[in-house]
Amino acid sequence: MNNKIKIILVDDHVVVRAGFKMLLAAGDSIDVIGEAARGEQAIQLYLELKPDLVVMDLSMPGIGGLETIRRIIQRDTNALILVFSVHHEQVYINRALNAGAKGYITKNSAPDILTKAINAIMQGEIYVESGLLKGAVEPSPKNDHQHIVAEFSAREFDVFNLLAQGLTVHKIADQLCLGHKTVANYATQIKKKLQVDTTAELARIAVNLGIMVL
Repeated sequence: MNNKIKIILVDDHVVVRAGFKMLLAAGDSIDVIGEAARGEQAIQLYLELKPDLVVMDLSMPGIGGLETIRRIIQRDTNALILVFSVHHEQVYINRALNAGAKGYITKNSAPDILTKAINAIMQGEIYVESGLLKGAVEPSPKNDHQHIVAEFSAREFDVFNLLAQGLTVHKIADQLCLGHKTVANYATQIKKKLQVDTTAELARIAVNLGIMVL
């Protein structure tokens, strides 16, 4: 049927994509026309297939979800993107919406929420899972660390998050497909901006901002 909503699924786990596809196929209004495991592939597929909407995870190797959203929006300001992530913290929601996403739900949401979100976005709405908004705690606007992290680029934010989790520069480089020296430079810049010397201090900041839970 030509009136089906054309979707691209973006997630680096094949099993997760298969589950999404099966869930969406349960109805008769959505057609998954493409799948990607990385942001770079998603951008290429978007330009080739011109879907109605992209359902995307944030945590992926390569350029990552936030940067992928930004680049797709740069190429098509009318692009519709729904984030489907394990992260429920307010900072991720804010950054995804600021990058250009039109919706945000978690992978723990009820199955019908995915289709509900897709339909809402297709009708021109911004859809954020209600439980996320209810449980969100806005940091104080006067919090210096909050302001600094909010100004991070998408790549700086990815590196900051992984450093806070305790990953080494080499492991981060492998996960993000970046050079070790590039990641080391990011790490130095991040610590300098936040005026800290250790990854333990980065972890404390991440916990205080609700980005990470110990």
